[in-house]
Amino acid sequence: MITVVGMDGSPLGPLAESALASATLVVGGRRHLAALPVSAVPAAVAGVRTVVLGELAPALDVLAAHDGDAVVLASGDPGFFGIVRALRERGLAAVVLPAVSSVALAFARAGLPWDDAAVVSAHGRDLRPAVNVCRASPKVAVLTGPSAGPAEIAAALAGWDRRLVVCERLGSDAERVTACSLASAAARTWADPNVTLVLASDPGPGHRAWLSRPRPTWGGELPFTRHGGWALGEEEFDSRDAVITKAEVRALALARLAPAPGMLVWDVGAGSGSVAVECARFGAAVVAVERDEQRCQRIKDNAARHAVDVRVQHGEAPQALDGLPAPDAVFVGGGGPAVAQAVAARRPARIVVALAAIERAGAVHSALTNAGYAVDGALLQASRFAPLPGDVHRLAATNPVFVLWGTAGRGAPS
Repeated sequence: MITVVGMDGSPLGPLAESALASATLVVGGRRHLAALPVSAVPAAVAGVRTVVLGELAPALDVLAAHDGDAVVLASGDPGFFGIVRALRERGLAAVVLPAVSSVALAFARAGLPWDDAAVVSAHGRDLRPAVNVCRASPKVAVLTGPSAGPAEIAAALAGWDRRLVVCERLGSDAERVTACSLASAAARTWADPNVTLVLASDPGPGHRAWLSRPRPTWGGELPFTRHGGWALGEEEFDSRDAVITKAEVRALALARLAPAPGMLVWDVGAGSGSVAVECARFGAAVVAVERDEQRCQRIKDNAARHAVDVRVQHGEAPQALDGLPAPDAVFVGGGGPAVAQAVAARRPARIVVALAAIERAGAVHSALTNAGYAVDGALLQASRFAPLPGDVHRLAATNPVFVLWGTAGRGAPS
């Protein structure tokens, strides 16, 4: 039998002590093995074999081949981004004795609730999706790893209003909890292991939902019930100068952009920010690029109205795109072929362009095709019900819009 024992610096419980007393194999990291009381593993008497957990695969091989009771030592709750998943995927059943998870401990040290927090792991993974969740959500716990620690996270969050609480070596005598700015965190060297809390300076209203989930996208209500789904009506946005992507166009654009947590989306020529806000409601991190200063404020107001975080970049594309973090998907609502070409040069997986001018459609198609994208498109012509006297209706046509979308292919130039 395999028993997985979680460790958080507290004394071992009786079940863990009993499992260790009967084990003939103990697997764990050096710090976990060193933290065991001498009496817990009577190796000299019982001939207990210990294996230092470094590379996961060799340790799993040893566990699979072992005939007898084994104990695996792990941090905190081993079922939460821990070794239990790897054991199950290998077909190894285990009894799990969890301790307090490192995330729960980190929020406890910070004195914060965490039922409204997102939790992501950058340990042994690409850092970008974790950072994008930090860009989109006001409260995130990041399980860090080598080359994906607080300094790297802080550097990637430049331009976003965030602060860090770095919790190093939780549960040990060397535990340290540090609240700091992005600039301070980026300039320091941090001890492993650590959990990093990424917090918005202004987290917005409180969270009283019955379902634990990141708060900013939907508040304390069921997903999308407050504003009636996606492709929201124009009345849901302040668009006093009528610069807004119509709901029918937004519906198709959202389908092609496929915004989701872990992604970064650009909304270029954002106008009122309707596409940016809708992408953020799906949990994506969003940068809205807009040349008009008054519209920039309007985007911020619309984002606040829908309780999402949208970073607004004031400037005219394509120059305003310089220095922005690499996107996963881009919506171009203004700028035409030159902007489409500049966007394609940044190699997002998906690009969607909305065009009112007939002459620009062919040029944008060529720009995306020449950049190596597989391009498709549609002309959207919607007619909406409009009331007439006598409780009857007519059809009122909206302006036709070309929507082109490009998908990066294997043959795309790098």
